[in-house]
Amino acid sequence: MEPHELAQSLDLPKRAIALVLAGGRGSRLMALTDHRAKPAVYFGGKFRIVDFALSNCLNSGIRRIGVITQYSSHSLLRHLQHGWAFLKSEMN
Repeated sequence: MEPHELAQSLDLPKRAIALVLAGGRGSRLMALTDHRAKPAVYFGGKFRIVDFALSNCLNSGIRRIGVITQYSSHSLLRHLQHGWAFLKSEMN
């Protein structure tokens, strides 16, 4: 690999945009998803299911992340605004 190709490949995560598909209704989890989207369901008492996809993006160096929502998105949006607000400062 040529030096300029290596430099471009190392820069790739900075230019990449990740889209997290977080629109699940979770009908098989009905007791847990009556009032929230499946990605907003608690996991391990502290995290939400969507947190795993978001942390994988961060650990891969990707900072430009979009979350696509659908069913009962208010609970998920509230979690993203409070729990992941620090990303806004990195993106500006």
